[in-house]
Amino acid sequence: MRRLVTALVAGLSLTASLDAASVDGTQIHSTSAGAGPATIVFVHGWTCDTSSWTHQVPGFQGDYRVIALDLPGHGRSGSPADGVFSMDLFARAVEAVRAEAGADRIVLVGHSMGVPVIRQYALAHPEHVAGLVAVDGPLDLRGFGGGGAAPPSAVTTEMRETMIRGMFVPDTPQPLREQIMTMMMGAPEATANGAMRAMFDPSIRTADVIRAPALAVYAGNAQVPDRETMRQVVPNIEATQVTGTGHFLMMEKPQEFNRLLRAFLDRIDF
Repeated sequence: MRRLVTALVAGLSLTASLDAASVDGTQIHSTSAGAGPATIVFVHGWTCDTSSWTHQVPGFQGDYRVIALDLPGHGRSGSPADGVFSMDLFARAVEAVRAEAGADRIVLVGHSMGVPVIRQYALAHPEHVAGLVAVDGPLDLRGFGGGGAAPPSAVTTEMRETMIRGMFVPDTPQPLREQIMTMMMGAPEATANGAMRAMFDPSIRTADVIRAPALAVYAGNAQVPDRETMRQVVPNIEATQVTGTGHFLMMEKPQEFNRLLRAFLDRIDF
């Protein structure tokens, strides 16, 4: 009987839903798992949700408190009442979740669009940032968008499907392709367009320096930026690449990605 009660309690504590956080009246959904002394916050990419981190939450909840959130307009979070998306809005959603969780210094792991999000957060709240992990996305935004390039006026369904298919490599398993396509195409059209505009906002392409330790992990088919150039704005950054992967490398080769993340976390002073 004691074993049964213990198992039930452990099961209940694996993942808890946190829905009290809000930004400008917009409810932000997040989950929390584990109860370690240090906290990791996972931030998904464009038109994605917390399921992007399916292989990371159970991989780290034994040693860390692991939080994953749905950004405004994504997943189970609400959309901004005025329909306006921005990196500042996304960063404030991260801060609302951090405050709700009562965490102090955190390591933020962002994927794709989630990387500019965690960058924005680090610039606004450096006192809460123990480290940053950029997963196939840019922490250095100075040249992002091709020097003045603008997003399309409207991201159509066909355009979205084409962009998503371009994120895969021949080795990406078909079931994973279908899972990612379903997740990303499930986001509302307003989110797809609003978040795309937020990524191309020229005001975020600054040369502000982030001094927190950082790790950049790139997909196997990515062109890794020059490290010395990156270090002009993120002096304490290291970069690596996971061969044989597309854009969703943490889902394609989760064991290898988790090994890299754990090695980085072992060096962090929370």
